[in-house]
Amino acid sequence: MTESTHRRFGTTTAPVPGDMGWNLGMVLRGYQTLFEAAVADMPAGIRGFQVLSAVVHKDPPNQQALGAHLAIDRTVLTYLLDTLVDAGVVERIPDPGDRRARKIVPTDGGRKMLAVYEARVAAAEYDLMAGLEEDDARALALLISRLAKSVHRALPGASPCEAMDNL
Repeated sequence: MTESTHRRFGTTTAPVPGDMGWNLGMVLRGYQTLFEAAVADMPAGIRGFQVLSAVVHKDPPNQQALGAHLAIDRTVLTYLLDTLVDAGVVERIPDPGDRRARKIVPTDGGRKMLAVYEARVAAAEYDLMAGLEEDDARALALLISRLAKSVHRALPGASPCEAMDNL
């Protein structure tokens, strides 16, 4: 077989320009499938998990900062927060620095719920990387994190959800 035949049928190990998009898309699709299943019972699903996780781990100063961090439209965020407030996992309190603004804080129940779902998400991520050696999986996770932060610095207003919708 010639090199072009090997390449055409995917048997080459050399990177091909343009394959990164397909590779990232396949990995993301696999991740999304496992992630959706892991948080299926979470109030507001994936978005509810992301909001609660950001509230707990990032402690944004107010609702506007939370929306900006997650690249969620203000109106959509309001509905998500209503769902999470109704579920008893977050509260809206006056922002200590600006009484007109609201800070979103987790409840004790919200923290406990997040811990349960983080364990499920961790198991899903482990399953996704099951085909890799442990050191490779750890290195991949670190490299993806570095690359994502680099892209975010270069394109701070970019929405990962919008990117996926347009992929």
